[in-house]
Amino acid sequence: MSEKKSPDRSVAEPPAEAPPLPRPAGSAGEAWAELFVVSDGTGDTAADTVRAAMLQFHSRWRMRKVPDVRSAAQARAVVQEAAQANALVVFTLVNRAAAQALRDHGTRYGVPTVDLLGPLIANIAEHLHLEPRLEPGLLHGFSDEYFRRIEAVEFAVRHDDGANLHTLHQADIVLVGPSRTSKTPLSMYLAQRGLKTGNVPLVPGIDPPRELFEIAHRKVYGLLADAERLVTIRRARVRGLGTTISIGYAEPEIVERELTAARRLFVQRGWRVIDITGRAVEETASRILELHHGGWAIGVD
Repeated sequence: MSEKKSPDRSVAEPPAEAPPLPRPAGSAGEAWAELFVVSDGTGDTAADTVRAAMLQFHSRWRMRKVPDVRSAAQARAVVQEAAQANALVVFTLVNRAAAQALRDHGTRYGVPTVDLLGPLIANIAEHLHLEPRLEPGLLHGFSDEYFRRIEAVEFAVRHDDGANLHTLHQADIVLVGPSRTSKTPLSMYLAQRGLKTGNVPLVPGIDPPRELFEIAHRKVYGLLADAERLVTIRRARVRGLGTTISIGYAEPEIVERELTAARRLFVQRGWRVIDITGRAVEETASRILELHHGGWAIGVD
């Protein structure tokens, strides 16, 4: 596998605007909320947390990521920029000098700061009676775990939609389900977590491939959805393609029969069943991971 170089993140990335949200009456002309996300790594994890928090507010906001901040001087410079933008600073810095400089400079310039990582690390250290490593960039660094994720993503691409069945047995997880039950996005999401994931579609009138039945049942997850919701998704798919995929593809009676047959197959084979209705990909993946790890979120050093 060719080695991938980490991009230069020494310059702050351009602001990422939030998607438009419905706003209460009287909010016309409302000022943008400015947020700086400061990290000693990529800033992706902190940015995801900030997005999740901001979705709780009917507000217009902009977020600017400032990655690779690993010194007190860099931290002070970021605070000065934030002061000019009247921004809230959210940070994940494990370097104590940089984190303290950011807090002190924030107080000096009247810039509010939120430490996402520091209190969590302190509480874990107290609970485990261990000293933290305090090494920046571990989550997205070029570790063995990083290369496992790359390998898992490549596996998911090669084993999407029933492809390369002869090596499907190498998968950690196999997803099975009727069309439009989120098999591909779930496969890619789980692969990003380092799990080799393949997916196999259930096609009406065609027997599932024999290779699927050779997989250990604990690895296989059957995906189902509410029939009405699945009909809506399929009809949107047909409209998007501007053509008819097949007769009955989005007809309620046929969709209902597909789901009934799929559920029967899952029960017969002893596969665990996941209903994706009303769940985001992340939520469904979280449930699969919980089952895969026996109810635990696993971390290995």
